[in-house]
Amino acid sequence: MKNFILGLAVLSTVLMKAQTQIIAHRGYWQSQPPTTENSLASLENAQKLKIYGSEFDVRMTKDGVLVVNHDEHHGKMEISETNFKQLEELKLSNGEKFPTLKDYLKQGKKNKSLKLIVEIKPAKTKELENELVAKTIKLIKELKLEPQSEYISFSLNICKEIKRVEPTFKVQYLNGELSPEQIKKEGLDGMDYHYSVFAKNPTWISEAKALGLITNSWTVNDIAVYEQLKNQGIGFITTNIPDQLKDK
Repeated sequence: MKNFILGLAVLSTVLMKAQTQIIAHRGYWQSQPPTTENSLASLENAQKLKIYGSEFDVRMTKDGVLVVNHDEHHGKMEISETNFKQLEELKLSNGEKFPTLKDYLKQGKKNKSLKLIVEIKPAKTKELENELVAKTIKLIKELKLEPQSEYISFSLNICKEIKRVEPTFKVQYLNGELSPEQIKKEGLDGMDYHYSVFAKNPTWISEAKALGLITNSWTVNDIAVYEQLKNQGIGFITTNIPDQLKDK
């Protein structure tokens, strides 16, 4: 009887691990009341949902300050060409101050059960990208957030630089043109592609899983698309509606 119960427990654990996990896209900002993407409030909202993780975007200002913002511009200011003091004069649409990566990570540390999915945005040169990687990893280490952090990027150079600096860190590529075999060959941990890429390449999820790669898809805001990917066995979904998909 004990062996039977143990077997059930093991099976339950395996099934739980096989379930598609939910990641909030730039936090949970389509909330009630609504807030702003990549804000501390959106991260707090995600922390309350009991989901796998929350994704956010990292950029670097002209004077080397790491900030959290999706677009190249904050208002009319190009982030990479503007010093932080000038950027912080413009608040987010929800009234919050323009977030530094340090402030964002400090909020993330308040709930260790939520993974921090760090998207490092491409920069204008390889040298700037490598500096961005080095500074991001340094800050994450200073805050002792290594076990809680995973990494994604549209830049293959950034992905490979993270793995070069810290081979044990989990890194997934976003751009969509590399096959599972190519991802494995590049030494990365997985593919995090737009759902249309998986629709055009219906064998990629199973091929990636066979190679031991992480599979993720963005930005899935349609329940029917979510169900299709889930039925294919995808590991993770990144979505603007984590509250609606987390119990599906």
